[in-house]
Amino acid sequence: MNATDVLVVDADQDAPRSSNRPVVDVAVGVLINKDGAFLLTSRPPGKVYAGYWEFPGGKLEAGETVEQALRRELQEEIGVTIGSAAIWKVSMVDYPHGLVRLHFCKVRDWVGEMHMREGQQFGWHSLPVSCAPVLAGTLPVLEWLAAEQTTH
Repeated sequence: MNATDVLVVDADQDAPRSSNRPVVDVAVGVLINKDGAFLLTSRPPGKVYAGYWEFPGGKLEAGETVEQALRRELQEEIGVTIGSAAIWKVSMVDYPHGLVRLHFCKVRDWVGEMHMREGQQFGWHSLPVSCAPVLAGTLPVLEWLAAEQTTH
């Protein structure tokens, strides 16, 4: 999937979506530990797709860069402070509730003890993942990680 492709999720064929919807930019952290496992967290109770597994992150606020937003969100959500975080991949996902541009950043450097501050669950995973259900926007990342494993 390249940046111009859009992953359409839970489409209702009888209710076409407006192409004029605003795009919500989201910074997403693909935290990878020294063993090569990556962190997945569940969506907190009360949020859209609650209980679905995803990579942690959140919406960019006005004036924030992707790295600034990711740093703030990971501190707020899981209690860690990250090192540098460059954009690795970008993906567009069209959910019924919104059109989302996901900016995925691989993160290998962080400090602090993880605390799930929004009541979510977390786990360190390798491929294939054993948690379910997995949020649709997360699936391309799992494919990218699998492709990297086969090329190394």
